[in-house]
Amino acid sequence: MVFKPKHTDFELSPYTGLDRQSWIEAAEYLLGGIFGNIKDMEDPVVMPRYETEVTYPSKDAPMWRKKAEVFEGLCRSFFISAPLIHIEPDLVLNGINVRDYYKKQVLYAVTPGADNYVLNYSDMRALDKSNNPTACYQQTVETAALVICLWLCHEEIWDTYTKEEKDRIAAFLTDFAHSNTVPQNWRLFNMLDMAFLYMNGYPIDEDIMRDHAQNILHYYVGDGWYRDGQSFDYYSCWAFNMYTAIWNNWYGYEKEPYIARKFEENSNKLMETYPDFFDKDGFTNMWGRSGIYRNAATSSFDGNLLMKNPTIDPGLARRICSGSLLQFLQRDDFLWNGVPTLGFYGPFIPLVQGYSCAESPMWLAKALLCLHLPKDHPFWTAKENNGTWEKLGERETKVTTLDGPALCFANHGANGITELRTGKMVKNKSDIHGIWNYGKLVFNSKFPWESAPHGETFCVGADGELAPDAGNMQIESQQYVLCYLGEENKADGSSEAPSITPNATFWHGEKENVLYRRQFWEYETQTETHWRTAIDLADFVVPYGIIRADKIRMFRRPISITLGSFGFPDNGTEITVREKDGYKAVILKGHDHTGKDKQIAFTIMDGWSDIKLIKSCDTNPDSKNSIVLFAETRRNKQYGYEPYFLISQTITKEELTDFTEDELFPVKEILYTDPQKCGGYGPVTIVLKNGDKKVIDFYGIEAKLLL
Repeated sequence: MVFKPKHTDFELSPYTGLDRQSWIEAAEYLLGGIFGNIKDMEDPVVMPRYETEVTYPSKDAPMWRKKAEVFEGLCRSFFISAPLIHIEPDLVLNGINVRDYYKKQVLYAVTPGADNYVLNYSDMRALDKSNNPTACYQQTVETAALVICLWLCHEEIWDTYTKEEKDRIAAFLTDFAHSNTVPQNWRLFNMLDMAFLYMNGYPIDEDIMRDHAQNILHYYVGDGWYRDGQSFDYYSCWAFNMYTAIWNNWYGYEKEPYIARKFEENSNKLMETYPDFFDKDGFTNMWGRSGIYRNAATSSFDGNLLMKNPTIDPGLARRICSGSLLQFLQRDDFLWNGVPTLGFYGPFIPLVQGYSCAESPMWLAKALLCLHLPKDHPFWTAKENNGTWEKLGERETKVTTLDGPALCFANHGANGITELRTGKMVKNKSDIHGIWNYGKLVFNSKFPWESAPHGETFCVGADGELAPDAGNMQIESQQYVLCYLGEENKADGSSEAPSITPNATFWHGEKENVLYRRQFWEYETQTETHWRTAIDLADFVVPYGIIRADKIRMFRRPISITLGSFGFPDNGTEITVREKDGYKAVILKGHDHTGKDKQIAFTIMDGWSDIKLIKSCDTNPDSKNSIVLFAETRRNKQYGYEPYFLISQTITKEELTDFTEDELFPVKEILYTDPQKCGGYGPVTIVLKNGDKKVIDFYGIEAKLLL
């Protein structure tokens, strides 16, 4: 089943057809699926569960962890229901009055002795035997959702509580608001709790509030983005730029005008470039942790509109929000038993973190908070427009590079796809999930990242025929994988050398339209980087994708190295091989899970030996079966002057018309400084057939490599 709006308006919304009534229907569609799993008014929002190995609670989890699932289900589903309750106070789903249900369940959650009591902070601290002085708990996260929702439907629920009931809720919130929290975006949860209490006449510690607020402000790195822990990701958008807007209205504008003004300036700065983070269809890129929150990434548009002086174009904002909503709701694998899956599209466990439970994906409902905007708000009345995409030429690509958060996104007019290149990433070398989420060389809005493919590897003949390949090295999509040859794997006694993936990406930035970064294998602070293999990355855009011209920096050989292209959904795939001027291209044509046409072409130029492919299962977020094309090569001499540059191209589109010869082989010549044409020193100039020249020069980037 997929969402099909009954009401559309293609005059107001020429790109999506969605208007405010369509959004109300979408909210009812999502909430109806959830209530289909709730039997009566006493049932908590605990949904059916198909995954038990990664997500919480485990069977031996402490009581507070099990209670966290109950609270998470209540508050995250409340995100969907709260604006609906205000719009339709008498809404009934599965025979249950939605308003009455949440009014009752909120009281249960905060009342000791009630079956659905979720424990306050002090209760959990008393039960926690870890003796951790900075202990904090999942319930803190959900309190912020609770207060937002009580605000959204205050007339229907909060205002109808007795004074004793309000005091009971306030006592529960006060305990969390003034207790430990995680020192990153979690500070905002405590800030909202305190702001809600203040707004409703309850005492708070204003010094604690001020301390949290100044910390949040100083996570800012520029261009509207905040550093969340080590990483940059959508938390800047669904936390920092959403919650600060609410905080401003409840507390900041009145009590902390300087900080509130900075939060508003930062939100407006984000709006200058954030619309270009999405593709021509409004699709959200699969990037960063918590991908199960999907289109919640659009909530920062609503956050901006909550500011006193917002700058976002409301017609563009609604077009992106609606496009991203349809990206997920129009797929038949999006729901499982009526509930959003633990995945990006269908179930996809490689994306999921241990802090998630079956109810966690309901966080995507932040995207639905726009329903609090009145029906005469410009967000609902402005005509949809498509911003940058209406101005791009057919073969033009717009590139936006932001040094603060280390983000470079390219809007390709030729295929309507947005590609994202990132930096300032460091993960533990064993954290393969984190590396998938942050360490891909490119993230593509229509070809989401694939986890490590496993299956048969094939050589690709000149006619596209496949022949089994004896290689058994690990492959990764849009990542380099390295293998030190001749090593024995001491752990299992085999003679097969282990394969490793880069776990750190340093950012240099863009010069002369080329983006420079560096990746390290096995990066760790206790070992000097000169004792770690690295690769200098240089890439630049072409109409349908990106050309790579990377330089390997090996301290030890012999090695083998591979580079995977994007994962390709294999629902019946045509394979074609083309060769010209010593370059080789392999082209895949097929369609994704929804039947949409897909095409990818992977071309290798200097430095590579061959292109092969691997067929995999259950590693692609779009389709059960997939294919990853990959290039391979070896370097043998410990200190040999062998080719350093690895030059390749990946281009994609969502149609089956052939790429032209010049699109497959866009390079006219490659000019090296050194007479050996290895690229060991001096600039390398790539001359394109369209007359453009790209000079790749890594000399001096050592002076500015940023984490």
